[in-house]
Amino acid sequence: MSLQSKLAPLKSKYEELSALMAEGNLSGEDFSRLSREYAELSPIIETIDDYEAALQGIADADEMMSDPEMKDIAQEEKYALEKRIPELEQQIQLALIPKDEADARNAILEIRAGTGGDEAALFASDLLSMYKGYAAAQGWRIEIMEASENDIGGFKEVIAEITGHNVFANLKFESGVHRVQRVPKTESGGRIHTSAATVAVLPEAQDVDIQINDNDLRIDVYRSQGCGGQSVNTTDSAVRITHLPTGLVVAIQDEKSQHKNKAKAMKILQTRLYDLERQRLDAERSEDRKSQVGSGDRSERIRTYNFPQGRVTDHRINLTLYKLDEVLAGEGLTDVINPLITEDQASKLAALDG
Repeated sequence: MSLQSKLAPLKSKYEELSALMAEGNLSGEDFSRLSREYAELSPIIETIDDYEAALQGIADADEMMSDPEMKDIAQEEKYALEKRIPELEQQIQLALIPKDEADARNAILEIRAGTGGDEAALFASDLLSMYKGYAAAQGWRIEIMEASENDIGGFKEVIAEITGHNVFANLKFESGVHRVQRVPKTESGGRIHTSAATVAVLPEAQDVDIQINDNDLRIDVYRSQGCGGQSVNTTDSAVRITHLPTGLVVAIQDEKSQHKNKAKAMKILQTRLYDLERQRLDAERSEDRKSQVGSGDRSERIRTYNFPQGRVTDHRINLTLYKLDEVLAGEGLTDVINPLITEDQASKLAALDG
């Protein structure tokens, strides 16, 4: 199918939205929804108009070349327009890639220490610092929702909410097993150890996504526990919510208020249920998944951080950077994330052309 044949449905949709909004008999909610769609389409329609004008300009220049007096001017104009065509086609092709509606959402980041004991927990802490640095560079806000620390400053598990513009779009390829190779701070012999931590990035659910029946929940309250199991609160403020149909369990004790802990737990539960539904739909579209970066399987080893060599390797796209400190500081993570996004777009473009 030619590119131009793919543009007609977009232009028709844009004109249809414009006509519906002009009628003026829409509810406020419908008008807002159509306005959003219209605003999202506007930039690509402008690009399509520029593209079609350039094609027409080239055709006009070809006609002008038959006039000897206009030939040089026509050739210059045609050359300038032909230089613009590839860039305009690229912009249009990217706009034609099916959008993941979750891309614009905030995200819940979950990091869990894997194999490696205390060293894995320290690495989980390093990963959290990396994402904090990256979030700060993007102008995002990150809030710790729940953290289970060990005695030496590492995290057995940490859950954070990241809010900002296109958070999930930028972080969705971070899900998977992250591996570290280094001499542990806890190791006196100076031997290099390999440890791991698992990262999950989930698009934050909205109330309209998942409706939870109160009868499907078991809610337990208990006293918060600190490192080593000591009680850190004299009231039953910690909350554990079990979703009976799925067996999902969320326990939060970060706040002193039971009400706040319950609200956080419900937000995480909603997000995990929404993620389960997305995974189910992805499985149904498994052929489409093959065109994406990685399998989406969170047991997949996606990246290695090698301290002796100062190296970061992303195994999905065979990318190796010798800037470990910058990546772990967060500022250099852009140099890993952007190629992943580009590779994903290229794969989807190839699938479209196929």
